Amino acid sequence: MAPRTKASLVVGVVAAAALALAGCGTSGGSGSSPSAQPTKTEIGTGEGQLSILGWPGYVEDGSNDPAVDWVHPFEQETQCKVSFKPFGTSDEAVTLMRTGQYDVISASGDASLRLIAGQDVQPVNMSLLKNYPDIYPFLKDKAWNTVNGVNYGMPHGWGANLLMYSTDKVTPAPTSWSAVFDDAAKNTGKVTAYDSPIYIADAAVYLMAHKPELGIKNPYALDKDQLAAAVDLLKQQRTHIGEYWSDVVKEVQAFTSGSTVVGTTWQVGENIAVAGGAKVATLLPSEGATGWSDTWMIGSKTKNPNCAYKWLDYIASPKVNAQVAEYFGESPANAKACEQTKDPKHCETYHSGDAAYAEKIWYWTTPVAECLDGRKDVKCTDYSEWTKSWTEIKG
Repeated sequence: MAPRTKASLVVGVVAAAALALAGCGTSGGSGSSPSAQPTKTEIGTGEGQLSILGWPGYVEDGSNDPAVDWVHPFEQETQCKVSFKPFGTSDEAVTLMRTGQYDVISASGDASLRLIAGQDVQPVNMSLLKNYPDIYPFLKDKAWNTVNGVNYGMPHGWGANLLMYSTDKVTPAPTSWSAVFDDAAKNTGKVTAYDSPIYIADAAVYLMAHKPELGIKNPYALDKDQLAAAVDLLKQQRTHIGEYWSDVVKEVQAFTSGSTVVGTTWQVGENIAVAGGAKVATLLPSEGATGWSDTWMIGSKTKNPNCAYKWLDYIASPKVNAQVAEYFGESPANAKACEQTKDPKHCETYHSGDAAYAEKIWYWTTPVAECLDGRKDVKCTDYSEWTKSWTEIKG
């Protein structure tokens, strides 16, 4: 995640495409993938070990909280001994996965296509995973986890990037992302935004609604002129930003202290803030929002494929998916997980299974040169160009 929430989640070895896409992603849902078709036809006996790369909170063994442990039951059930390496950003995740040292990874949509393009992950035979049929349909076969009809992993949790504001300091209550863009001057120095190149898509979502003449149809498919417009908007916003955030706990502290009064967050951010007594509220603004849907993927160089497949199925099982969703603060991917949550209102809070709500979300997807909106007459900007632009925006 970066957790971590927009809408909707054959293969050929094309050397030229692989070279062009390495480091910046590949096309999702269409276009060529540099990997081979799934060949695994059964899950055998576990190899005895599994190296996992994941977001903090996704692989808990009781060391952070004795009451939170789904790793040891997995080890007892499969005899696959787990080692875990957490990462803090999707960029860090991609760099680490490319070392070939990890068997599985929890990849957000701004990392998954880069991993596929770099041949760092392999196609997954979803028919071998008994819990896959229970995954919400709107998370399956999406641009961030499927290429040319080939699946690359098990959908995990998901959520929206929401607008949070201090209810006693921001009035009237906002309904639009204008609170952090065109109206940011009202709270100058106390506006916050997510610290990542993928945040450029948030500006694109706003421009889709307020400057339709730009012709943006997908916030992850921006040609040079559209990217320039988003960058200009973010440069204007930069003059009002107090601080960018990547750690949601630190962001909550800023809201609690009053140094931040409005900005993007995750649902878990509001939960933590309210539990701590902060006067905040969140909303999905009128323009819609970006968001994240994480996918468990298997490394192309894994020497432990059976343990890897066992983990993908286990982590998506109802009971475990419910545990992770509650601990991490997200919607589970397995529809049956909602029956297993300790908080009976968890899935209501996170809009689990609400396809109409999910349709308002543009899930993180790696920007690539082949326009994801289907345009063929122009070349879109890829993630490397977004990264350069983000450095320029922050100055």
